[in-house]
Amino acid sequence: MLESLQWRASLSNPGDRDALLANPDAIALPIEQIAEGCVFVAERDGVVAGFAAVVPRPDGGAELDALFVEPHLWKQGIGRRLVDEIAEVARVREASFLHVIGNPHAEGFYLSCGFCVTGTIETRFGVGLAMRRPL
Repeated sequence: MLESLQWRASLSNPGDRDALLANPDAIALPIEQIAEGCVFVAERDGVVAGFAAVVPRPDGGAELDALFVEPHLWKQGIGRRLVDEIAEVARVREASFLHVIGNPHAEGFYLSCGFCVTGTIETRFGVGLAMRRPL
């Protein structure tokens, strides 16, 4: 169910569509993340609206490893609430910062959530933004 949501959200971004269709293995939610309590789900009216995953980093931080919201619910604050929840979970787990590799089209969203750009990273699908939010 969550991977289906991930597909819908990812394919709704025209800049990502062709690369994802050519590389369907890119959409995966590791079962270990669910089993280890790293995945958090947002619901609206009893229906899954989005999800996010946070994993520890060896440098004392945490990684926002996934953030997906149903496309018809974009711009309603669900993504921001998921980021804030992930940040609180990371803080409780004693991380000093939250890191994300953001898609350049999402830069404004992440900046509005308190992240700052620390550089760029070459990803499988092009350049991503390395971003960090202090906790």
